[in-house]
Amino acid sequence: MSCKKNISRGCCFGITEEGKATAQNIAGAHKMEVFDYLQSYPLPQREAEIYEVRFKNTRKSFYANNTGQRFVKGDIVAVEGTPGVDIGLVSMVSDLVWRQMRRTGFRPEGAEFKKILRRATATDIERWQEVIACEHSTMIRSRQISASLGLEMKIGDVEYQGDGMKAIFYYIADGRVDFRELIKVLFEQFRVRVEMKQIGARQEAGRIGGISACGRELCCSSWINHFSTIGIGAARVQDISPNPQKLAGQCGKLKCCLNYEADLYAEARRSLPRVQSPLEAIDGSYYLVKTDILSGTMYFSPDKFSCSIMIPLSVAKVREIQEVNRRGEKVERIEDSRFAVAPPVEPQILNVVGEESITRFDRKKADGASRGRGDNEGNRQGDRSGDRRARNNGNRNRQRSAPTGQTNASGAKQAKDVAKK
Repeated sequence: MSCKKNISRGCCFGITEEGKATAQNIAGAHKMEVFDYLQSYPLPQREAEIYEVRFKNTRKSFYANNTGQRFVKGDIVAVEGTPGVDIGLVSMVSDLVWRQMRRTGFRPEGAEFKKILRRATATDIERWQEVIACEHSTMIRSRQISASLGLEMKIGDVEYQGDGMKAIFYYIADGRVDFRELIKVLFEQFRVRVEMKQIGARQEAGRIGGISACGRELCCSSWINHFSTIGIGAARVQDISPNPQKLAGQCGKLKCCLNYEADLYAEARRSLPRVQSPLEAIDGSYYLVKTDILSGTMYFSPDKFSCSIMIPLSVAKVREIQEVNRRGEKVERIEDSRFAVAPPVEPQILNVVGEESITRFDRKKADGASRGRGDNEGNRQGDRSGDRRARNNGNRNRQRSAPTGQTNASGAKQAKDVAKK
């Protein structure tokens, strides 16, 4: 069976041997994925069996199961729509659903849950694939229509209902938008019931998805349900450089992770002393240029505009020096024994010649007899080569001495002739 993945739904579409449309869940391919840590524990069943059903991207909802069938995580079901029938995947079952309701702030008391109608049939899945294929072209066309009407809005996503009777248009806008005319045009263009839903920049990033600067999936598309307010103060309390390009996420807003450790840094800052004036020493004044909040280390420099020389001090040492300065005295030196650096060790010159043999990696022969024969043959070959070298040297010496003797005899004869004259 061939498989065609659809990441927005987290499932794989295919056709069986009988020619019927089918769909299978892809584990780990969903946004807002949930790990059921209670699946191996026997839990009491609730009176009303509630399931969480996932639709496109991050849209989820709770549905009651009155069919008498048991569904498991990943089953594709047909549920009640408004109006009509919608198709989704079961994302959470059992007692974990009720825990999810409490976590997201959903109150089931007095709420009327829509119902799960049946397990999705081949006809439902086939129709579902047809409307999914129209979503991208519908989004592009709707953007063109909104631009022609002069509306200050951006349509970021379109989601069709499983039976194609309704389409949800997700848009972003800074202010109020009068889209009554837009709804009429969209209805005439696509012949579906139109629902306009305004979302924020973070919700749009969660629906689209992506990889953050940390290398992991965006938090807004993996686990965040509610977005809290993030201010630049969260970056200041952590001593993060206020660079808008580094602090902004893919949505253009401040990163949600700035709030994760802000409380921890704020609590750690309370234990640090306030340094409103430089520390005074005999050799000059020292200014605070850097603080490691979590380790409780403060760095001081003799030049408040330069970090070329930084002296680390612990919180206790800073308090001690401040107490001395309050009395109108100056400390002898700005130093902390906690950060004392050991003196450098003088290098030693060692003679390593001859410590290891250059033939230590040679393969040793296991047979002693063959090694002995090899040594004898080597000796005999060495003797022969030695005799040849001796004979060659003798020949060379004789060749050199003969010309020398002839030269001496001719010289003596010339001397005798001169004497006679």
